[in-house]
Amino acid sequence: MVDVVIIGAGVTGCAVARFLSAYKGSFVVMERNEDVCTGTSKANSAIIHAGFDAAHGSLMAKYNILGNRMYPALSKELDFAYKNNGSLVLALSDEDIPKLEALMENGIKNGVQGLEIVDKKRLKELEPSVGHVPVAALYAPTAGIVCPFGATIAFAENACANGVEFCFDTEVKGITPGTDDEGKPCWVIQTAEGAVRTRAVVNAAGVYSDILHNMVSSQKIQIIPRKGDYLLLDRRTGGYVKHTVFQVPGKYGKGVLVSPTVHGNTIIGPTAEDIDDKEGVDTTSEGFDDLMEKAGLAFDDLPLRDVITSFAGLRAHEARHDFILGEVADAPLFFDCAGIESPGLTAAPAIGEEIAREVAEKLGLPANEGFVATRKGFTDPKSMSQEELSALIARSPEYGRIVCRCEQVSEGEIREAIRRPIGARSLDGVKRRVRAGMGRCQAGFCSPRIMDILAEEWGVDVADITKSGGHSEVIVGFVKDRM
Repeated sequence: MVDVVIIGAGVTGCAVARFLSAYKGSFVVMERNEDVCTGTSKANSAIIHAGFDAAHGSLMAKYNILGNRMYPALSKELDFAYKNNGSLVLALSDEDIPKLEALMENGIKNGVQGLEIVDKKRLKELEPSVGHVPVAALYAPTAGIVCPFGATIAFAENACANGVEFCFDTEVKGITPGTDDEGKPCWVIQTAEGAVRTRAVVNAAGVYSDILHNMVSSQKIQIIPRKGDYLLLDRRTGGYVKHTVFQVPGKYGKGVLVSPTVHGNTIIGPTAEDIDDKEGVDTTSEGFDDLMEKAGLAFDDLPLRDVITSFAGLRAHEARHDFILGEVADAPLFFDCAGIESPGLTAAPAIGEEIAREVAEKLGLPANEGFVATRKGFTDPKSMSQEELSALIARSPEYGRIVCRCEQVSEGEIREAIRRPIGARSLDGVKRRVRAGMGRCQAGFCSPRIMDILAEEWGVDVADITKSGGHSEVIVGFVKDRM
């Protein structure tokens, strides 16, 4: 019997876990995949939105603003990459200017500070790379960019350090009402590994959150996977844009953006297509053509020859287009974090703090006097002085052996990624933590060595190492007998 089970180890679930660990209790995070940050949280725009486009009075607007204001302090407390770079929404013609004015008015109502509409001259001063078509822009200085992997892993590691248990490869098969040993109501969660009884459930299951909600409530919801394609450009394009550059939003969202990343790349995307498949993250040439055409309206000379990879992500869209948060009316102590689409990454810490508080109050959980609010991030030799780096290598020579040439990631960093709390178990797990395989060759050079290190650290055969858990085997056979 545990106090709370959180289902889903994306950014929202991990944020709930982190803030819940500030209370005394027994807490478990269940994740159907092999690691944190394997769903929507790993494939998005990495944007911290200012909050001007969410409908005034909506939960999206409320938690966008709150989350935006939390990120600067949290990035320091938990040591993950964040940058306040500001955003621009482009008007591509004079007919778009009233849309900018409406966005600005809505943003002011939501509480966004510093908004202004800038003319073409001021726009070019702010963002010299913008092309000849845009005529004006809405400037939002409070917007930012973040590493979504870094933030999610930071929340998870901090929660783990404060006593939260993480159970991976654990898919929830059913949730039913039950009773504990004293005859008090509880929830019984069925998994392939058996049943777990818990006093409360937090549903943070992304595109699967409707399935879990509908197991316990007569008030049904439907989550529609909304697919978005992205292009990622090489780090040598990192100075191409300074701000996150949007276009006036359309029917399916905020439109195609061009933005720097905190690691020095440039990202273009997303498209928007509603699909039925909750695992439908295939990319299409049609999607990329659409991206390039729309981005080309804002920029005359996008460096598209520097595309190093493409990917697609799914947003958990609900028909009412708002977050579904809090205790379910006809399912006591079952709490939803559902319909978390954009600006979900921005809102995640604020949602996590609020849901944790609600759960703790309902269960009567006292404060955890031993709660540690800070966390030290991964060792980063690239940020060190030569003197610091030499001292590190003298203590730990593996930090002087480069494995990933593109991103200059050392063997020491890879081993640290595996040995940390909630350590990496796959190629993608290493990549999300220390960027080995994120560079121009996209792991073409370093994968075999990383697989060897993973196998060595976990004490398994190299053939058991996967790209991303499950059936994503890298080695499927051998051409000759192994010695």
